Amino acid sequence: MHTSSPHAGRMFLSAVVVLTILSFCGSSASASRSQPAAPDEAPFLAENDTAMARMMDDMTVKPTGDVDRDFVAMMVPHHQGAIDMAQAELRYGHNEQLRRIAQEIVVEQQQEIVAMRVALGQPLPPQVAAPDQQRPASIPAVPFHPTSRQGIQMNLPNPTREDQ
Repeated sequence: MHTSSPHAGRMFLSAVVVLTILSFCGSSASASRSQPAAPDEAPFLAENDTAMARMMDDMTVKPTGDVDRDFVAMMVPHHQGAIDMAQAELRYGHNEQLRRIAQEIVVEQQQEIVAMRVALGQPLPPQVAAPDQQRPASIPAVPFHPTSRQGIQMNLPNPTREDQ
């Protein structure tokens, strides 16, 4: 193929890469669903499919000519998709190790979204309450006891001026 400029060549190559990825995502998603889902998994799969579709749609951006802005415009929905999928795991998942990983994904991806927006001088999204992480009705809730949080110690990093 002969292109009139290096930019046009990169745009064509980018389009080919994106289309290849999208076709792979579509074929792997349909292949993974070749076996019927368990009835109690249906809400998780529905939320996950919605998150994936929204992410893929929102990542399709018209190039602005500013590589940094275009990068952030594509990465923010990508990170939000990871947050949405992690929240579905928190609502429906049973494996405590995976639930902890999902919590970390939510926090880390939110921090990266903020960092990217700050780097470009973009306004930050309004602060909202943490998403509802209630377990599905099929999993009994542990009753809250006011004294149940006493004695919990959290080992969080506490950077000092010398560390920075």
